[in-house]
Amino acid sequence: MIVLTVDQRGSTSRGDLVPQVLELLGDRTTDGGRPRAGVRVAFDRTVGDEVQGVLDGDDGAALAVAVVADLLREGGWSVGVGVGVVHEPLPAASRAASGPAFVRAREAVEDAKRRGHVVPVAVVGTAEEPGATIAADAQALLRLLGAVAARRSAAGWEAVDTLGRHEASAAPQRETAEALGVSEQAVSQRLRTALWAEEQAVRPLAARLLRAADAAAGAADGAGED
Repeated sequence: MIVLTVDQRGSTSRGDLVPQVLELLGDRTTDGGRPRAGVRVAFDRTVGDEVQGVLDGDDGAALAVAVVADLLREGGWSVGVGVGVVHEPLPAASRAASGPAFVRAREAVEDAKRRGHVVPVAVVGTAEEPGATIAADAQALLRLLGAVAARRSAAGWEAVDTLGRHEASAAPQRETAEALGVSEQAVSQRLRTALWAEEQAVRPLAARLLRAADAAAGAADGAGED
């Protein structure tokens, strides 16, 4: 399983932003009011200014990458990702759940809070190899994606977001250009500068690493119970 524990940064000065982030996460993890594939426990407030959700290690891996990207773009949140076994059956609310993946998510969010991290996300899996290295690789890639997004200009985000709304069309870049009132060449330039194609190519790799980290942690957790 993949557990995401998310803690607000600077809540004393910014106020409680949990309702807003839960709306953001709800938009990402539901479709027509129903949970998307991979969601095991919906995101909800656990305590204070912290939220948590549980995704499975298969369909949920790509969704976890998207959730992390959304949170890093939103800003003001430390994101901890823990992988491995959870105690079944899972309750309706993650604050009542337990298991090694929850312990690792707690460790991860505390690591993400450290001042030395430019991109506040951490991934924790098993301490055994090769699982530890796989989790570290997933973390490095998520931090890189976060750094790329943080340097994207407003014009770049406008092009990326508009393209996303037209991705199902026959000519998404042409429709994006029409929506923005610019040429297709200008849209292409914005997307190149935003490193959009590179991000799209890397996201599946990040998801595969999370799946592999979860599988390794799950195997280690299972062996520990024997």
